[in-house]
Amino acid sequence: MDASSSQFVSSRRMEVVYDPIHQISMWEENFKSNANTLTASTSIIEELDMKFDNQVQAQSEEVSHGIFGTSVKYNQDHNRLVDKTQRRLAQNREAARKSRLRRKAYVQQLESCRLKLMQLEQEVDHAKRQGLYIGDGLGSNNLGFAGSVNSGIAIFKMEYEHWVEEQNRHILEMRTALSSEIGDMQLGNLVQSIMNHYSKLFSMKSAAAKADVFYVMSGMWMTTAERFFLWIGGFRPSELLKVLIPLSGPLTEQQLFDTYGLEKSCQQAEDALSQGMEKLQQMLADSVGRGHLVEGTHIPQMDTAMERLEALVSFVNQADHLRQETLRQMYRILSIHEIGQFLLVLGEYFQRLRALSKLWANRSREALP
Repeated sequence: MDASSSQFVSSRRMEVVYDPIHQISMWEENFKSNANTLTASTSIIEELDMKFDNQVQAQSEEVSHGIFGTSVKYNQDHNRLVDKTQRRLAQNREAARKSRLRRKAYVQQLESCRLKLMQLEQEVDHAKRQGLYIGDGLGSNNLGFAGSVNSGIAIFKMEYEHWVEEQNRHILEMRTALSSEIGDMQLGNLVQSIMNHYSKLFSMKSAAAKADVFYVMSGMWMTTAERFFLWIGGFRPSELLKVLIPLSGPLTEQQLFDTYGLEKSCQQAEDALSQGMEKLQQMLADSVGRGHLVEGTHIPQMDTAMERLEALVSFVNQADHLRQETLRQMYRILSIHEIGQFLLVLGEYFQRLRALSKLWANRSREALP
């Protein structure tokens, strides 16, 4: 760069830096800008101060509230802990009480079983000493010798005797209740007790059928007059409905219609079960009739016959299910007094059959020379 050019640049720099009008203008703009910034900063500071004061006041209130709130919360937690402890103690006492009741019931059940077993052992010992043939179906083996008594059937026989005694008591209670002005609630409890009593019988029969299905189906646990009406180990529901519904008191038209439909449904179910029994008997006869029995030789046909005999238990259970369902449907159709009357005539019907059996047995003894 030459001297003239350098001088020109220097002179231009001096003009820019030291221009007084331009400098004053810049100062005024800077001053205004700083003033605005200062004003804004002051406003921001005031806002921050206000927020800070508000925060301090809020924190003070929170601290004050926290002091009292902590005390209240402590009391609440303490009360809650006391209540929880009391509930646990009450639950522990109730659990202990139930445990004592269960243990007492279990001990009573064991004692009852022990007495039944003692009675059973006495009967077996008595039969052994006499050397008698047990021919009444009481769980004898295929040869029928004494001492081979099926404990399940023997227990069922004793339980059924107790069941009959309890049924007689229920009949007496129902007769008294219907002849007096008893409330529907008390009568309903008695009806439910009798319904449960019949359910107990069906459960007992199911267990006995597993032990010896022939004993249950033969009706050896029933009286002779009852066996005359025997159908698959019990009564025929449709026949009972025909006999007992007219004795249950006057019914409405709708009730008569419903009981008639129930009777027809029972007949259809009975026919189906009877046909199944006939087919089973035929198949069983075919299985046993094939081949010949040789001692010490395995006969496959006998395995088939044994499998088909297992179906007999199912038939007994289905027949009892039909009987139980018939009672439940009558409970649904009739009013509480009417179902009570129906259960009364049902119980009295079996009482008369048992009484008829005794009369016939006494007449037979008197006819002997």
